[in-house]
Amino acid sequence: MSDSLSRVRGAFAEHEYTVAGVRELLGPVAGGALARDEIVPALRATGGGSPLEAFTRLFWLQVTVGEAAVKHVADDLVAAGLVERSGGELRALLHVEPLESVNGAGHVGYAVSDLKARPGAGVTLKPDHVVGVGGASDSLARLVVHRAVDNVLDLGTGCGVQAVRLAAEPGRPRPRAITVTDVNARALELSALSFALSGVEGVEALQGSLLEPVRDRRFDLIVSNPPFVIAPPEGGYVYRESGLHGDEFCRRLVVEGPRSLNEGGTCQLLANWLHIEGVPWEDRVGAWVRESGCDAWVVQRDVQDPAEYAELWLRDSVEAGTSEYAARYDAWLEYFERQRVTGVGFGWITLRRTDTAQRTVRLEELRHSVDQPVGAYVDRVLAGLREAEKFSTACAQDLDRLSLRTVPGIVQEQIGPPGAEDPERILLRQTERLRRAAGVGTVEAGLAGVCDGSLPLGPLLSAIAQLTGMDPDQVRAHAAAVLPELITDGFFEPA
Repeated sequence: MSDSLSRVRGAFAEHEYTVAGVRELLGPVAGGALARDEIVPALRATGGGSPLEAFTRLFWLQVTVGEAAVKHVADDLVAAGLVERSGGELRALLHVEPLESVNGAGHVGYAVSDLKARPGAGVTLKPDHVVGVGGASDSLARLVVHRAVDNVLDLGTGCGVQAVRLAAEPGRPRPRAITVTDVNARALELSALSFALSGVEGVEALQGSLLEPVRDRRFDLIVSNPPFVIAPPEGGYVYRESGLHGDEFCRRLVVEGPRSLNEGGTCQLLANWLHIEGVPWEDRVGAWVRESGCDAWVVQRDVQDPAEYAELWLRDSVEAGTSEYAARYDAWLEYFERQRVTGVGFGWITLRRTDTAQRTVRLEELRHSVDQPVGAYVDRVLAGLREAEKFSTACAQDLDRLSLRTVPGIVQEQIGPPGAEDPERILLRQTERLRRAAGVGTVEAGLAGVCDGSLPLGPLLSAIAQLTGMDPDQVRAHAAAVLPELITDGFFEPA
């Protein structure tokens, strides 16, 4: 790290230019508005002239400040290339945003990116624009596994936010080696500043597309917030659009990424995928993950219709209200119509390389809120897929000798008219992790109440049959049919 950057980092620490420090400075109203990228309340809350207010106005709100407020470090800010000086005022050349732990455990570091393009801010995006922290990067950070790994690849690093988190997240073991890649040389330059200001050393940076820079190498973990935006081929920005047709970039990453994994390694990425008329999205994306040869868990978190999708990314590049807006919007819709696109899905993809011949793949849609960070239990989700498969095989041999326990945090709900003796429907609902709900019958509900791993299923199922008056063989057949899915969903686990 250069001496100037080291002193800037020290000044940030001294004056608490952190997410917690800025949150306390702004208060709930201005802080909430800033989370929506509205800066006027934050400008009103930062007029006192303290160094923290100056850093916030300079690097987060992107307005000029008087040099006197940060006089002790002004020369270093200029020397580091973060600001320019004119007539006693400083103006940010780059956006410098503090990062907070995904689990609220404290300060992580800084992400250095190009200035944010906001309506009226006068910032024009260039094709090689390097984007900063956003909803997608935060979503990926919350998805990444928490277990210790030896070496990591951050593919398409951008401003380096994922690598900073992997290296400096409180409570997470730092990998021995971190490699970052990007096709954009400017991204690698700014990520180096992110690493320096965050105190992250020894990161290997390589330029190139997809896996080209790391051919013939293997990693324990690959993470990627790739350029997944699906757009017409004309124009575009390197941080969000790959130039490949449709969702081909994401398909290639899913298929080719696992080839660079060690055995047992994990690849996690965000992706967009097309919904094509007459073709279920699960079939298209399922074909990708099956070709990868990995265990896979794919979650669709959102779907937008073609117009919503075009509008989202036209706002992202601040094109709304410009003379080109209507033409760009029309071209986007025409592009989708030619491909018979009915919508665009967004979600998480987690792949685990395994040496077993049988792969376990699950694709599902979860639109509701889930416990964060998902990375704290994503390994448990993948393990559940394997356990369900083993349980299903064992059922055919001897169901009665198997033992299960109900996963902690499961509650039961009974639905029906007030005063009714028997419920019309029974739900098992998770109060933790993925917060799934499952409609169940009497057998599953009964097992959920008594399965603690101390008894095999045989006597438990016999007791349920006796209490309900059901045929014991039917009870066992029903349990064998439904329990694997409930294990997959995380309601039961092998004892």
